[in-house]
Amino acid sequence: MTQPEFIFPEDQRRPRRRGWLTKLLISMVVVAGLGVAAVGGGYVYLVSQLNASGIDVYSTDGATFAPPTAEEINGPINVLVIGSDTRAGQGKSSYGPVGNALADVIILLHVSADRKNAVALSFPRDLMVSVPECPNPEGGDKFSARDMVQINATMNTGGPACTLLTVQQLTGVKIPYLAMIDFKGVIAMSEAVGGVTVCVAEPIKDEYTQLYLEAGEHTLIGEQALAFLRTRHGVGDGSDLSRISNQQVFLTSLVRKLKDEGALTNPFTMLKLGTAALENMTLSNSLTEIGVILGMAREVNDVDLDKITFLKLPVYSLSGANAGRVGVIKDQAQLLFDRIAKDESLILAEANPGAGAVVAEESAPAKDPAAETTATASEEALPEWVQGTNASVKSCSN
Repeated sequence: MTQPEFIFPEDQRRPRRRGWLTKLLISMVVVAGLGVAAVGGGYVYLVSQLNASGIDVYSTDGATFAPPTAEEINGPINVLVIGSDTRAGQGKSSYGPVGNALADVIILLHVSADRKNAVALSFPRDLMVSVPECPNPEGGDKFSARDMVQINATMNTGGPACTLLTVQQLTGVKIPYLAMIDFKGVIAMSEAVGGVTVCVAEPIKDEYTQLYLEAGEHTLIGEQALAFLRTRHGVGDGSDLSRISNQQVFLTSLVRKLKDEGALTNPFTMLKLGTAALENMTLSNSLTEIGVILGMAREVNDVDLDKITFLKLPVYSLSGANAGRVGVIKDQAQLLFDRIAKDESLILAEANPGAGAVVAEESAPAKDPAAETTATASEEALPEWVQGTNASVKSCSN
């Protein structure tokens, strides 16, 4: 049998470019920020930014996703969040040479229809996937379907809309919304919230991102926050899976900060966040109506910390010529995909961050005693092999 050809991003064989960061909460921040920012002149400015940022995205049957109806807004919410590693227009040569933009962070954010659960499922950038036929954003012929393509290269043929189509085909989940952010957006977002405090269990020494942190707690802002989210060589086994764990350290801390400080209900804070996000962000046209974002904002703010779950896609390492890349463990991944598609809860019995992070000895901020920290009888806990954490658990880079 003929061995399928593996398609890698241009100039990505060795050494690979160091991707960067992730921003799951970006979409939630945009959602909340824009809605609350409908105050005074901020409303006019943000509406103009929204109108200028949209791109078309498509379902697997070829239909273009339009802004949702009221009924759809009240149902489950699925957003694909992409971190682009583009160096174009970023203003710093230290980020690396300008080349093709890659989808180096891919997160599927799902918020349940009852607004009691939210999950952020991370897809490794080195995942090998089948890519469906993708529309050409410049017009003309479509890009042909292909097999065994590195998922972060899907941006090169069809842009972020192709990445979204690929994730929809892989998961079987309808994803009507897309948000993509770049390096400058991460810097601006961290500055808008006044920095994010992270725990470091072992010193981080990464010459590639120029990140050097001693063990202990550090409040990261600006360039240092970006470097923390980009670092791969400084944590775990140096893989993208370790980087995902490290990013979840940052993201869970960010969520706790936003909730603890009431930022999601503070119009001035959210105006800063919304502005910072939109100036460095591309949204799908289905997300560029402020009424849609306002409707979502009111819904996502009430999810309890212990029901905001961050998960990794189950994968296995490839070998030989494909060493360093990963494939999906189909039966395990299908369990997660099915629960998302059916809008069922994805609750961890206990945090299991995997390589790159450890659970801190001290607990996260105290929770309501009435709130359960484990799955209830109606919320079957995920199997022990699932790696991830939730926003109520404090973890440390390792």
